[in-house]
Formats: sequence, C-alpha cells, structure tokens
Amino acid sequence: MNEKQRVYRFLTGVDDATFCHRVTEALSKGWELHGSPSYAYDAEARVMKCGQAVTKLVEPFEYSRDVVLGEL
Repeated sequence: MNEKQRVYRFLTGVDDATFCHRVTEALSKGWELHGSPSYAYDAEARVMKCGQAVTKLVEPFEYSRDVVLGEL
C-alpha cells in the first residue's frame, strides 16, 4: 500500500488581498489550512503581517531542501 506523505508550508505576507489570494490559490491546489492564522505588526514597515500554515498529502518522495513545496 502506497501511503501519502504530508508536506507543510507557512505562507506569510502583508495582511492584504494579495495574501488572501495566495492562501486561496494554495487551497485550490489541494493544500489545507493548518491551525489559525497569525498576525503581527511590522513597526519598521508600519503594516500588519500575517501568516497561515497549510499542509497537503502527496505521493511519497525523497525529501530535499531543494524541493519547491508550492509545486507539489
């Protein structure tokens, strides 16, 4: 039996529509939300930044730091 392997990404960016589109795009490609979003104020840039963890079950592969997780 070929078990799936879970991969993890943490998306970050300024809290705006672009970030929301990045998360929505990940969801449309089979990624699932993992936990709650995080928010922090970037005092230097004077903006709110947010992050959202996402996970996805994929076919097993040989992990390497060179893997582009967003392409799985």
